[in-house]
Amino acid sequence: SELMFFAALFAFYFTIRGHEPQLWAENTAILNIPFALANTIVLVISSVWCQLGVLQAEKGVVARPAGTKLTKVSAWGMREWYVLTYIFGAVFIAGQVYEYAHLVAENVTLSSDAYGSVFYLATGFHGMHVTGGLVAFLFVLGRTYVSRRFTHRQATTAIVVSYYWHFVDVVWIGLFTMIYLIK
Repeated sequence: SELMFFAALFAFYFTIRGHEPQLWAENTAILNIPFALANTIVLVISSVWCQLGVLQAEKGVVARPAGTKLTKVSAWGMREWYVLTYIFGAVFIAGQVYEYAHLVAENVTLSSDAYGSVFYLATGFHGMHVTGGLVAFLFVLGRTYVSRRFTHRQATTAIVVSYYWHFVDVVWIGLFTMIYLIK
């Protein structure tokens, strides 16, 4: 259902873009592509951290051993990798908010025109999904602190959350390509 939802947003974007090419030319010139690329890299790297957390969850390593310094990355467990994933995801959302503020200052808003509507709907719904993923990471991390032992069920939950996170990442790569790169 999520895939179909985002497919509809892609179709919506290309349909309106095809009917208003001049509007797209004007508004895409305002976009800060280097910033958006940096923000995209942050999100892609977060998926790498997430997968490293999954590898540790599959091994049953919830956290680094007691007394091990945080700087010893090779000893990290799922918890440390998921915290890092969360931080990178939060930085991505902060980047989106920063970009929205810049666009609003340029009078590109949800109600300004068709471009603004489609831009904010597509990126806003994606941002809501990223935020949902961040909440899921907090849930997984919270469970590791309140349970006495890390079980197969908790590892499975961590893996399922990673699937969602990777999906959101892939959707963003498509959105980034569609919005920022395709002229």
